[in-house]
Amino acid sequence: MDWQGLNMMFERNGDFAPQHGKRYIRLQFRQHTTLATLIITGASRGIGKSIALLAIQNFNANVIGVARSQEALQQLSRHIETELHLKDRFKYVVGDVTEESTVEDAVALAQKSWGGSIDGLVLNAGVIDPLGTIASTSVKDWKQAFDVNFFSIVTLIQHALPSLRQSKGRVLLVSSGAAVNAYHGWGAYCATKAALKMLGETLAKEEADLTVVSVRPGVVDTEMQVLIREKGKDGMVPEQHARFVELKTSNTLLHPDQPGHVIASLAVKAPKSISGQFFSWDDESLHAHRK
Repeated sequence: MDWQGLNMMFERNGDFAPQHGKRYIRLQFRQHTTLATLIITGASRGIGKSIALLAIQNFNANVIGVARSQEALQQLSRHIETELHLKDRFKYVVGDVTEESTVEDAVALAQKSWGGSIDGLVLNAGVIDPLGTIASTSVKDWKQAFDVNFFSIVTLIQHALPSLRQSKGRVLLVSSGAAVNAYHGWGAYCATKAALKMLGETLAKEEADLTVVSVRPGVVDTEMQVLIREKGKDGMVPEQHARFVELKTSNTLLHPDQPGHVIASLAVKAPKSISGQFFSWDDESLHAHRK
């Protein structure tokens, strides 16, 4: 092959230089990186916002963010474009995840952006309400909790599955210690998170080409913790409520970036070998994914 042909394959870096009667040229491979496209729910604040930012900054992902607050999503988009100088890396859908049209819009936006692939879902949106005993809370409130924490996730997975099968993508379920431990006054939340854990295990068995991982993020300094401290006293046992207050006053709550980095990393490069498993964010087997 002549030099012209080689230049079609390689990028020239340096000039010909005579050495011992021979001529050499330094050649550098052109690198073409295909960015992963992720859909992240609850992306406007807390852990979801951290996951979105870290996925874009640290793991070279494109992100479709989904949340109810248009203002918060707009602010996040401006921050990414004007302060991080990363243009056309974040798009968003404003809507309630319990409405199927929101899910449809998110999947459609992902499919018409950045080449049309959906490489991962980060299913983070969730509510802790109703806080209160089983006897004192209404079935209506329980159904709302399941709509947000469970059925919205089933809906998004179902709509995204055809694309995820093509990309052999990843599904990250943001779980909780409440998935495996019962807490007084948290009946609805515990039940939804336990159901979500089993959903992940089942999906991993049914969709062998996908990588499905559940992660409990620990006790993180988010608005959910504010709600627990302000509204949880009546529904929780005193010792349990006092523990959450103490975590705040002692400044020992996790920063969202700590579990957020692990989840963002897993959304882009979780190995197939861990599919179907449930991890704490600081599990030693996930050490390589920590910040």
